[in-house]
This record gives sequence, structure tokens and C-alpha cells, in this order.
Amino acid sequence: MSAAEEGSQAAWDAGWDAFVEVNPRASYLELSAWAGTKAANGWRPWPLEAQAPGGGVGARILLRRPAGMPWTFAYAPRGPIAAAWDPASLSAFTERVRSSASAAGRISHLRIDPEIELDGPDDAGGSTRRTLAALGWRPAPEVQPSVTRVVDLAQDEAALWSGLRGKWRQYVNKARSAGVTIVERGGDDLGTFHAIMAETSARAGTPIRTEGSYRAIWDAFGPSGRARLLFALGPDGTPQAVLFLVRAGRRVVEPYGGMTGAGAASRANYLLKWEAIRSSAAAGGSSYDMWGLVHPGIRQFKEGFGGREIRLIGAFDLDLRPFAARLYRLAEERRGPRRGAAIAGSSGSVSGSGRGAGPVGSERG
Repeated sequence: MSAAEEGSQAAWDAGWDAFVEVNPRASYLELSAWAGTKAANGWRPWPLEAQAPGGGVGARILLRRPAGMPWTFAYAPRGPIAAAWDPASLSAFTERVRSSASAAGRISHLRIDPEIELDGPDDAGGSTRRTLAALGWRPAPEVQPSVTRVVDLAQDEAALWSGLRGKWRQYVNKARSAGVTIVERGGDDLGTFHAIMAETSARAGTPIRTEGSYRAIWDAFGPSGRARLLFALGPDGTPQAVLFLVRAGRRVVEPYGGMTGAGAASRANYLLKWEAIRSSAAAGGSSYDMWGLVHPGIRQFKEGFGGREIRLIGAFDLDLRPFAARLYRLAEERRGPRRGAAIAGSSGSVSGSGRGAGPVGSERG
């Protein structure tokens, strides 16, 4: 890339990031920092933007050619983002994809998974799904979690606290009375973070990222203040639970977390999550996304912290080379959902357990 091209890309990145961060659907997966973390895994950016009557619409699309395939897969994590979510914006985006795809390479299909609530205000009566279908999009396997739980941080602290189940408040107080404390750490403690994630993975049988992958995410988001690393420490100062938070605009997400056996016994994970929610609100956050409800135990644990369960419309594919797209989906089906998510570049999803019997954090991709 020439110096002029690099300058043009940097200018687009800055403008797009600013657009994303003021959007009510701001997602860290659509920021330039996230695209940078995926480069090491062979993903390259395809920035795409269009204009609609209601304003701009676009996505920071990622491109990757899977091993053994002559075509490239395109994925817009939590995209597209639009100034106005309406049929005109979706039509403008779709047309822009179709008209620009050939210049980006031999793309089989584009997958999107926008943060639009199923039958919510922007999908009333299935309106968004009908519009996508009319434009040629088809339902596809999910990459990011399609069901999550979100806490509205516009409430004051007393309201947030009252939103916890009574038993959960008892567990928070138990941990605090037992001498568990919450501290915020930085990149120097990622080794300890990863060790706890590894212990969680061994106990629960869930896959995790490499320490280098977590470090890349921290290096991408930490210096700008968009990432936080929270530890629950036992009375002797030993870390018992961890959470890795990432922010886009005023929206906070907890994509990664884990705990030790001692943390399960002390209920450190309850105090840690409460403090993550409380401090995110105090810092001006608008919402706290617990990022996925992958099994009943996790759902039960997260329900205890209040908020609202949200089901999204899921992922959709736009086939640009239909034969290639069909072959890709066939390979995806054979690999299974977890491997399929890995092909598509899942950010990873966090989970938790109600009574310390399972993990606080697990991953996909």
C-alpha cells in the first residue's frame, strides 16, 4: 500500500470509527481496532459505505480466503451500521456491496449479523427480515451470539442494585465480607488473566484464545481507554476471577471472563460482575452487554444480575457467487457450529455459572 493509500485508509478509519461510536448500535467489532487484531489471522479489510436518504450506511467488512478454497469469504461483524435503519438504507448497502464486490476479489458471499432485536422496534412484525429477503439475503449460521442479556445503565446505582436477585445480592455481600476485592489492571497482567482462562477451560472443557490473541485485543483497545481488565482478588491478594471488558461509544461488552475454583467457592465472580456493571454505569456507559447465553446454567447466572434478555435477528448471507457460497456453507455444516464460527471469525463469547459449578468464561472461534 502506498503512502497516499495508507493516508486515505487512515482517514476513512477515523471517520468510520467516529460514525460508529455515536450510533446507538455501536459495536467494537466494527471499529478499526478490531480489524487490526484480525490481520494476524489472514483477514484483510474491505471498507464499504453508501449514502441513503436517512444518512450513511456501511460496514468494516473483513475478507479471508479459507484454506483449500479459491474464493474469499466476506464478513461484517455486527454490521451494517446505519444512521437510519430502514429499507432505503438496507437497499443502498446491498447495492453498494453488489457493485463493489468484484474490485475486492473473488468473494463468494457476504455475511452480516446486525444488532437488530427480533420483532423489536427495528424489526416490527419481521420488517427487517422481510426487507433483507426481498433484497436477496438469506438466513445463515450465526457467528456472534444471537441471544444475550443487556443491562440498561441509565438507571442509578440503587436501581441497578435492586435489579439483582436477592440471592445474588447475598452472594455479592458474602464475597465482599470474606475480603474479596476488585481491582483494575493493565496489559502487564494478561499472563495472569490467561492462566485463569486456561483453568476455566480445563474445568469446563471450553476452548480459549492464546495469550497472544488476548494481548492483541488489549493492545488494540486498551491504550484508547476502550478496554478494561478487572480482577477479583482473594483476601491474600490471589486473583480468583477476571473480566475483560470492551467499549464502543457508551456501550460496554464483556466478551471474556473466567474464575478459579477458589473464586467459585468465595462467590468472587458475583462481586466481580456487579462491580463491572456498577463501575461501567459510573463511567457514563449506556448499556452493559453480557455477550451470549450459550446454555441454561449461563442464562440462570446472568439473569440474576437484572437487565433484559434480547434475541437478535441473527446472521444473513448475500450470495455474490452462488455456487461458491453453497460450497462454503456445505463445508461449514460439516465442520459443525464451533468450527464454522472459527472460519467466520467469531470474537468469542462469554459465559457464566450460577453456583460455581461451571465456567465464568468460555469462547467460540
